[in-house]
Amino acid sequence: MSKQTKVLVTGAGGFIGHHLVTYLKRLGYWVRGVDLKYPEFKATDADEFCVLDLRRWKSCLQASAGIEQVYALAADMGGMGFISSHHAEILYNNALISFQTLEAARMNGVSRYLYTSSACIYPEYRQVDTDVMPLKEEDAYPAQPQDAYGWEKLMTERLCLHYREEYGLETRIVRFHNIFGPYGTWDGGREKAPAALCRKVALAKLTGDPLVEIWGDGEQTRSFCYIDDCVTGLHLLMVSAHAEPLNLGQDRLVTINELADMIARIAGVPIVKKSVSGPQGVRGRNSDNTRLRSVLGWEPRITLEIGLARTYRWIEAQVKKKYGAASLQKQTESIATQGGRWA
Repeated sequence: MSKQTKVLVTGAGGFIGHHLVTYLKRLGYWVRGVDLKYPEFKATDADEFCVLDLRRWKSCLQASAGIEQVYALAADMGGMGFISSHHAEILYNNALISFQTLEAARMNGVSRYLYTSSACIYPEYRQVDTDVMPLKEEDAYPAQPQDAYGWEKLMTERLCLHYREEYGLETRIVRFHNIFGPYGTWDGGREKAPAALCRKVALAKLTGDPLVEIWGDGEQTRSFCYIDDCVTGLHLLMVSAHAEPLNLGQDRLVTINELADMIARIAGVPIVKKSVSGPQGVRGRNSDNTRLRSVLGWEPRITLEIGLARTYRWIEAQVKKKYGAASLQKQTESIATQGGRWA
């Protein structure tokens, strides 16, 4: 790989995109990052960072000008609370971003284009039990994604395949399964389950209030992949010859209750889980990594416990920074004297 290879990462101000920029720089690539905003928690390592709205055609053309490879991560997204209640907004924004970025890359002579899809494309009817069969890539059809986010991802997968067939653009398609780690959204409504639970456990620890709210009964199941494994897998797929969609995630199934208990053990604090009403997504979802191992000769290696420990330490520090020692102490005293709850 020549050090002069020029790469574009869209969504470079977001969680995965920010980590990917850093990883690609370490490998010697020249990297342009594009997003609506700069990374929130840490300065970017990109050689060039452009604040652009990829819903706009001219922005897409500008983003991929002079670029050889594109990692397309830009999307309007969030945790289950967000994607289950913003269907029109998500479908509209993401279709504009995905379709126009791909066409602009073709027009600008990009040679390779990696599209980041999601496990959300898999049919709802295959994910109705907690003890779910791991999802194989071919399980995507007959199609029935649960929400608009999944439908847009599936449509863009099809578009990438057609662009490869008709225009010769070497497209790659990855389906993420619950990526987590530090330097990502951890509050505000768009955070994913691991980050949300790390925040809740950190507050339980710092305030002395052991109650941690869990959406639903907490028995819904998922697999979770640490960010360092994610960016490694992305690069391996990009340089591979595999053009069909490929899962990228861990294949260890855990319940949300188990996830909360793991984080509590890492924090060294007892918690009391309380089921509350909230969006839960599908009942169970897990990745079948058979094809991943075959195609890349690799699979994610960082254990859930190690990844959670790294993530929790960072989020606990963010909680302390945001709320401040005085505020946390006041909350602790209020709980002790009045039996209150952290809001």
